Amino acid sequence: MTDLYNKLMKKCISFAKKGRGKTSPNPLVGCVVLDKDNNIISTGYHHKYGENHAERDALLKLKNGEEAGGTLIVNLEPCSHYGKTPPCADLIVERKLKTVVFGCKDNNPKVNGGGIKKLKDAGIEVIPNVCYKECRDLNEVFFTNMEEKRVFVALKTATTIDGKIATNTGNSKWITSDKARNYARRLRTYYDAILTSSSTVIADNPTMNHKTKVLLDRELKTDFKSTFFKSGKIYVVTDEKNNTDNINLPSNIEFLKVSCNDEKLDLKMVLNKLYDIGIRSVFVEAGGKLCGSFIKDDLVDKIYHFIAPKVLNDNSGKSCFDADNISEVSQSKIFTIKSIKRLGDDIMIEYKKS
Repeated sequence: MTDLYNKLMKKCISFAKKGRGKTSPNPLVGCVVLDKDNNIISTGYHHKYGENHAERDALLKLKNGEEAGGTLIVNLEPCSHYGKTPPCADLIVERKLKTVVFGCKDNNPKVNGGGIKKLKDAGIEVIPNVCYKECRDLNEVFFTNMEEKRVFVALKTATTIDGKIATNTGNSKWITSDKARNYARRLRTYYDAILTSSSTVIADNPTMNHKTKVLLDRELKTDFKSTFFKSGKIYVVTDEKNNTDNINLPSNIEFLKVSCNDEKLDLKMVLNKLYDIGIRSVFVEAGGKLCGSFIKDDLVDKIYHFIAPKVLNDNSGKSCFDADNISEVSQSKIFTIKSIKRLGDDIMIEYKKS
């Protein structure tokens, strides 16, 4: 049965991905239900935060009890607590499933083995850790939140072959193709918020469409009438010493204040502040100084590096990471290549923190 379970767990992962960008702070979960003869009779996934979990989504489609004696496959341990919806483990017991196959344990303190215990106590066979690594990778944001109590940071940059994001005059339109830029826009939607700098907004006047945006503006030098501020909920992070009491802002803009180190916002404190207000993941899109600072401070979990087959060949062009001064290659920050994707003439390399 191992091959069958591996194959169907990959289906669960595929279904779970349909919820990307909509389930936070909950994990991405997909489910497949088999009858007692191992035929697929239902599938489901967690569509959106507050709506049915994957197991409930799949089981409530079945009305005639055909799941009794069958198998439920899910990429994450079924929940055992009341939240926005009742416990999935209780529904699995009620529906008389014989076997539950899951990918990895849910380390939410409210679950953390509780679902497994409920199922075993009811006499249900439990088969754990099928496609464990793939299931962990699927919910890298959720597990970072649960295990480290912090924001997951993904960083996107688009460069020439020689690592440049703009000419020495600041011209950057366009390094990568429409196809690559459209793919980058889709990646944004997977994360709770976009994070950028005042320098980027002043230089490019971008829209950066997203439901939540974070702007780092230590000196409050950005024009709040810029295009960037016309959509989404926006948090402007600034120096705690700034007096913002008399600044009239539109209702969609809110100040967050943090301390500074060496005339720079304390990025770790920025992320802690974002975590405190419920933001669980950010997608950083900015220039070389801010992106480099995130790298320097060891705050980046993942990099999406878009590379166009162009060589700027200009030693004064702007680099994608430019915030440190080291003398030895051994001082480099180390990442692991997770995947490489072709996007027209461009490529996108996905790196993960080693």
